[in-house]
Amino acid sequence: MRKKRLFSQIAVASAIALVLASCSSSDKKASETTLPKVEMMKSLGAGEGQVNIVAWAGYVENGSNDPKVDWVTGFEKETGCKVNVKVGSTSDEMVALMKTGEYDVVSASGDASLRLIYGGDVAPVNTALVPNYADIFADLKNQQWNSVDGVAYGIPHGRGANLLAYRTDIVNPAPTSWGAVFDANSPYKGRITAYDSPIYIADAALYLMKTQPDLGIKYPYALDQKQFDAAVALLKVQKPLIGEYWGDYLKHVASLKSGGTVLGTTWQVNINLAQSEGVKVEGIKPVEGSTGWSDTWMISSKAKNPNCAYKWMNSIVSPESNAAVAEWFGEAPSNAKACDLTSDKNFCTTYHAAEATYWNDVYYWNTATEACLDGRKDVKCVPYSEWVKAWSSLRNA
Repeated sequence: MRKKRLFSQIAVASAIALVLASCSSSDKKASETTLPKVEMMKSLGAGEGQVNIVAWAGYVENGSNDPKVDWVTGFEKETGCKVNVKVGSTSDEMVALMKTGEYDVVSASGDASLRLIYGGDVAPVNTALVPNYADIFADLKNQQWNSVDGVAYGIPHGRGANLLAYRTDIVNPAPTSWGAVFDANSPYKGRITAYDSPIYIADAALYLMKTQPDLGIKYPYALDQKQFDAAVALLKVQKPLIGEYWGDYLKHVASLKSGGTVLGTTWQVNINLAQSEGVKVEGIKPVEGSTGWSDTWMISSKAKNPNCAYKWMNSIVSPESNAAVAEWFGEAPSNAKACDLTSDKNFCTTYHAAEATYWNDVYYWNTATEACLDGRKDVKCVPYSEWVKAWSSLRNA
């Protein structure tokens, strides 16, 4: 079974403590306009015999979880690079691990990538050394969360939208707006759920961006103090409605099945799994659009095994491996050729992999910085470290 970002309340609490303790310096750097000078690899040589990877659970499978799910063994035989993987539970943990210099490659989500870039922890990627980069969907390349000034800092892996789930046999009428989870008078009070992470502040900001234009929000990860305070205030209004904040997707599916949760944030994989178990549930992208995630393979600026690291990045986004990961993990693949290789021939349709217009109003996770990511120069935006503090305060109130 797919394993995604498996948060528990303990993991979230420890991650918050970790980021507050260790990420302040990277957040400071992320607010500066000058990038640390890190050299880009110019050419490939012989593999070093191993590669050390930090990855989300389900991204690096060698058949030990399911004999039919293995894209590591073939890579090792072909390249001679033994794969050593450390599963990261949160983006904050991944940032901390990459700072140690002990890992060569990381599968970074957008709420970590800019911290890694401006912290000097990852290097620019020479895409000419990654032949499969040519087949990556164009709308995933050179984006705000995986590049700076037109220079790529990673290879796009996959993507997904954060959807609105609802029990079709209980929630009536069917929701069309995120307003359904923010309505203080909701009849489903106590049975609404939300994603358990500081990045969820962007979901509130997105809703305000569409419903309160006077706030001037243009991008949900670029919030000045007034805009940020408005988003946090909305989450405080929402909190009494929340039955649970979720991070473990299996627990979320179980809650949908039991009826403990009838409305709230979800992923497509959660919907698919719940439906396969007979739950009457649907997931929609509301009229306001949604937040989402696009993960990126990034190479350490201190990589001890850079040749094997580049070989891994090329292999994991090959059509064959990318198709296999996408189906196991539950996400839209990044390689356009992967859609022809999925075992479920409707897979890419379900996940909207090749529908560029579907993603037009999906705002992928990004790392908030003091330098406003919407281009404003006359104001400072609230950096990610403050998002973490605000989320901790909200959750512990």
